[in-house]
Amino acid sequence: MYKRILLKLSGESLMGAKQYGIDEVRLAEYAQQIKQIADMGVQIGIVIGGGNIFRGLTGAGKGFDRVKGDQMGMLATTINALGLSSALTAIGQKARVLTAINMFPIGEQYSKWKAIEWMEKGEIVILAGGTGCPYFTTDTGSALRGIEIEADVMLKGTRVDGIYTADPEKDPTATKFDKITYDEIYQKGLKVMDLTATTLCRDNKLPIIVFNMDKPGNLVKVMSGENIGTLVYEK
Repeated sequence: MYKRILLKLSGESLMGAKQYGIDEVRLAEYAQQIKQIADMGVQIGIVIGGGNIFRGLTGAGKGFDRVKGDQMGMLATTINALGLSSALTAIGQKARVLTAINMFPIGEQYSKWKAIEWMEKGEIVILAGGTGCPYFTTDTGSALRGIEIEADVMLKGTRVDGIYTADPEKDPTATKFDKITYDEIYQKGLKVMDLTATTLCRDNKLPIIVFNMDKPGNLVKVMSGENIGTLVYEK
């Protein structure tokens, strides 16, 4: 079992059955799954996207200044982080929000040492605000934070159960990989994460497991070593 993980959650998945914002049912399901693995003794860092509220790149395509749009996206991830923190606290799990840019008292400003200190004390740290810089996605933010906090693995929770040869929601003939190397991802042109994030993980030998987070119980199964999802690794 992994001792310390970086869990990357999709902001869009937080919409659940809604068209926008945060679905309280989905949020509670996520909190329960996360608490289950915390109770197993796993140290947990979490990065959440903000696509359920605002996506900087989409905003730039609609006329927003790209830097301001990305900053709006950073604020969206912070809203999601606060929501998840509240949901975890409500079920008795201590959680703490650390932000990439100074937002005190909304959250403490992120540092590697603070994050590790709180995780070692049994608190879940939710790392908001992406990298704190424009032009970087939350995938890149999660790769960076995973490397910084010395995580054993990045778990990328999505709405599909792994990596496929094509988009399984569009191509019924798509087949799933049980495991795949970073080099194969490049060669096959698969879009697991953006290239900056993928390269960061490869160069720092941080493995990724892509799995369906929207199915309750899957997070525990991954942590228990069950063969679900797709493992991405560096040979």
